[in-house]
Amino acid sequence: MSAQCEIAAKRATAGTMGQFERYLTVWVGLCIAAGIALGHWFPAPFRVIGQMEAAQVNLPVALLIWLMIIPMLLRVDFGALHRVKEHWRGIGVTLVINWAVKPFSMAFLAWVFIRGIFAPYLPADQLDAYVAGLILLAAAPCTAMVFVWSRLSGGDANFTLSQVALNDTIMIFAFAPIVGLLLGLSAITVPWNTLLLSVALYIVLPVLFAQWWRRRILRRGGEAALKTLLEALHPLSLAALLATLVLLFGFQGEQILRQPLVIALLAVPILIQVYFNSGLAYLLNRRFGVAHNVAAPSALIGASNFFELAVATAIVLFGFDSGAALATVVGVLVEVPVMLSVVRIVNSTRGWYERGA
Repeated sequence: MSAQCEIAAKRATAGTMGQFERYLTVWVGLCIAAGIALGHWFPAPFRVIGQMEAAQVNLPVALLIWLMIIPMLLRVDFGALHRVKEHWRGIGVTLVINWAVKPFSMAFLAWVFIRGIFAPYLPADQLDAYVAGLILLAAAPCTAMVFVWSRLSGGDANFTLSQVALNDTIMIFAFAPIVGLLLGLSAITVPWNTLLLSVALYIVLPVLFAQWWRRRILRRGGEAALKTLLEALHPLSLAALLATLVLLFGFQGEQILRQPLVIALLAVPILIQVYFNSGLAYLLNRRFGVAHNVAAPSALIGASNFFELAVATAIVLFGFDSGAALATVVGVLVEVPVMLSVVRIVNSTRGWYERGA
């Protein structure tokens, strides 16, 4: 491995979870309350923001999403792709879970729970939108927080870096076809032009821009300059996330007040798919004799969701006030506590894992 890739791997996974990320569920809950209250008492500003569109893209939200995504993509070193073969079994398991199991298992769970078991308790006109939101949520793996999960589980830094780089490369080409296929199987109309616009706006352009910026910073100031930039952008990225949530719940407030159980019901299939996919990845890695420091991040990456992309795409495809947007935001709400529980599981079962690997 080149010295630059080695440094990048260590830097990418070196950070532990900050106080903000540790209590992300609390901040999301506060944003839900603030958004609902502001949308109820001051609806006019939200209507104005909702009308600020060009080519079906809400401009304020597009800016906020870019502020969320760009700092995450700056961490990704596509130069690590040539190291994929070193951990080919762990990489293979993670790819199968991320792209061949997780999106389809989430679609199945959405059909079972949203259109079946929970249908009498949810607004009938939003059932398809909830299913669509859950599909979007599971259609791409996480890019940023997986570095934190890998560090907390003692994961191999080089594996995590190469896996994220490979997933982001696949995402450029696979996200739209997977979403289109599953929405079509769910009998939901697929607005292909809008879906492809979302891919270009929230995947292709941010990846290209982030990689250009990353290389420029590294040429001028090296890893130290990149680290300084990421630290400076981090609070801006988190603020953009919270502002997006306030906007979303400002539009969703009346619907939530009418049926407050909606969020809890939407969380059920999300929780099941996280534990199912992480458990399956963990067991497959054990079966194939993969080292625990690769299996642990593999399980976490396999269960992760790129919720920022899901939120952005749901807004473009279905609108601020749609059930799809609400379903993706529930993924944000449960992300930290559920993934921390997976970290605890893989750490506490290390002895059992290594006896059978």
